[in-house]
Amino acid sequence: MVRVLVVEDEEAFVDALSVGLENESFEVEVARDGREALEKFDSFDPELILLDLMLPRVSGADVCRDIRSRSSVPIIMVSAKATEIDTVVGLELGADDYITKPYGMHELLARMRAVLRRTAVPPPIASGDEPTIELRTRPTPLIVGDVTIDAASYEVRVRGDVVSLPLKEFELLSYLMKHAGRVLTRDSLIDRVWGSDYVGDTKTLDVHIKRLRSKVEDEPSKPTRIVTIRGLGYKFQPTQDPGT
Repeated sequence: MVRVLVVEDEEAFVDALSVGLENESFEVEVARDGREALEKFDSFDPELILLDLMLPRVSGADVCRDIRSRSSVPIIMVSAKATEIDTVVGLELGADDYITKPYGMHELLARMRAVLRRTAVPPPIASGDEPTIELRTRPTPLIVGDVTIDAASYEVRVRGDVVSLPLKEFELLSYLMKHAGRVLTRDSLIDRVWGSDYVGDTKTLDVHIKRLRSKVEDEPSKPTRIVTIRGLGYKFQPTQDPGT
């Protein structure tokens, strides 16, 4: 039974969520403000958190920041707002997904299960089993133009300067660079980085592309590395061509 911490101050949502999740065999603990959420996170040890953005006492953003600084537990941010800035805040703080009120229970359950599958820790190697070659071989850094990405050290450099990226931005940049010069459709990028079972919209991809450009482009408003191919998707340019 998966333990879920529901952080929500609206009683109508609390009652519906508790009943709905318990009917789906989740073990539910409820916190009605940010301070209580942090206390119950330590005592309940949840495997998934549904975290409302607007909370009394301590904001959802601060709760997410605190938890993410010491744990990789999956977090789905919940909010009545649907603006791009709110989505950016949630994702930048380390939330694994974002859902907007009002939402249906079927959509929420699909997102929860998708996040749990994507963040599942692989089982340890059994005693006597031989590790796979991927576990024993250090991957070679990928260099495209003046951008270097090193999966082994989880490091990105642009013209020699280290750039810090959250996990999803790192995975997205890595995939774009591995296919430099090729147009990658929006659907293929979402499938590769978020998984084929991702049930959200494409706004998440757009937000991550925007954040990536702000960190790797000389002029984010005039990108020359991560370029948009209208009607299709995105492409990482092997060379910087100001005319692109």
